[in-house]
Amino acid sequence: MSVKHTELDLEAATEQITAVYESADVTHSGEHATTVNQLTDQLPALQPRTLEAARALLSASGSFNVDKLAVEEDKGLPFGVLIAREYSLPLAVARWYTYEINADRQSAVDIDSEYFSGDLYLNGIEPGDAVAIVDDTISTGGTMIAMIKAIEKAGATVEEAHCIVEKTRKNGVDRVAEETGIEVTTSIAIEIEGNNVNVVDE
Repeated sequence: MSVKHTELDLEAATEQITAVYESADVTHSGEHATTVNQLTDQLPALQPRTLEAARALLSASGSFNVDKLAVEEDKGLPFGVLIAREYSLPLAVARWYTYEINADRQSAVDIDSEYFSGDLYLNGIEPGDAVAIVDDTISTGGTMIAMIKAIEKAGATVEEAHCIVEKTRKNGVDRVAEETGIEVTTSIAIEIEGNNVNVVDE
C-alpha cells in the first residue's frame, strides 16, 4: 500500500541521513575506504524517508535560481531528479560513456576521482546557461572538478554546487575551491575509522 510522503524539517532530515551513515558498512579497495549504505548504494533499498531527507538538505543549501541543474549519473542522479522537479529545472546528466550520435553536443573532460579515472561526458548544457550542480558525496573533489570543467567547456557558468555528504579527510571541498573558485556546500560530514563511519560536526 502506498502513502504520500511526508516532508521533513532540516533537523529531522539531518537525523535521518546521520542514522543511515552510522549504520553503514565499510569496504576497502586498495588505499581507499568507502561506505556502503542506503543513500548512495541502495543497500538496503533507498527508503522514501531517506530520499526526502536528501531532498530537504539539498533544497535548503541553495537558491537554484539557475537555468539548468547538472548531476553525475552514477550516484547523484536520484537526488538531481528530486531537485529538478522541485524547482522546475531542466536536468543535464554527466556520464562515464559517450553516445555515437550528437557527439558535438557533448562536453567531454578528463576525470580523476577517488574510484574512477577516464572521461566524463556531459549532455544537455548549452552556451550561456547558468547551472547548479548537486551530488550525493564529495570526497577528493575529482568528480566535482570534472563537472565544473565540463560545464565551463560547454560555454556555461556554474552558479552553485551542493553535496549531501562530505568525507572531510579527503579535503575535496578545499580542492574544488582552489582549482575552480567554486564553493561546494555540504550538509553532513563523515570520517571513516577502520570499519566504522563517524558523523562529525562540520
